[in-house]
Amino acid sequence: MSFDRYVAICKPLQYPVLMRRSVCHMMSVGTWFWFTVQALTCSLYVLPLPYCKSNVINHYMCDYPALIQLSCSDNSAFERTIYVGNFLVLLIPISVILSSYIAILLQVLRVRSSERSHKALGTCMSHLCVVGIFYVTALLTYMTPASSYSPQEAMVNTLFFTVVPAVTNPFIYSLRNRDVLAALRKAFGKQIASVTL
Repeated sequence: MSFDRYVAICKPLQYPVLMRRSVCHMMSVGTWFWFTVQALTCSLYVLPLPYCKSNVINHYMCDYPALIQLSCSDNSAFERTIYVGNFLVLLIPISVILSSYIAILLQVLRVRSSERSHKALGTCMSHLCVVGIFYVTALLTYMTPASSYSPQEAMVNTLFFTVVPAVTNPFIYSLRNRDVLAALRKAFGKQIASVTL
């Protein structure tokens, strides 16, 4: 999405070539493939582990950091491997997203028209907010050393990066629609008028 916005704002004449269907398919397949490899690696490692502690997982879901806490084997090699995988899965995409938005910001600052720059920034800020919530909480969850792993913090972080972006997406993107905003103002205007009377 950030690359699409970058091309649309910074290279609008090249958009049909840079964002053709085959490029979009390639980016989607590459993303799905890499995340599948990462998830399979974690699953194949965690499944055969011997568990000698409680069989109750203190988490919303069966996530691998919670399972590793229950294991009684030495997982230091796996943790190092996972940190490298998480670095690739989390930090590379966030750096691409941030660099795209930095390029967009620099392009917008060069534009003299305040209306066009305001529209471009408004388009990008909603996406950047949702991405920020997702990636910051995911980084806090998956890049924390096992020695400082806290099940309570992990549950809160997991809730934030799984539920909050999904719930806020419709609101953020629909509130940018003028018709939706007009209907909300009209509805809340009636509410406020009835409360004050």
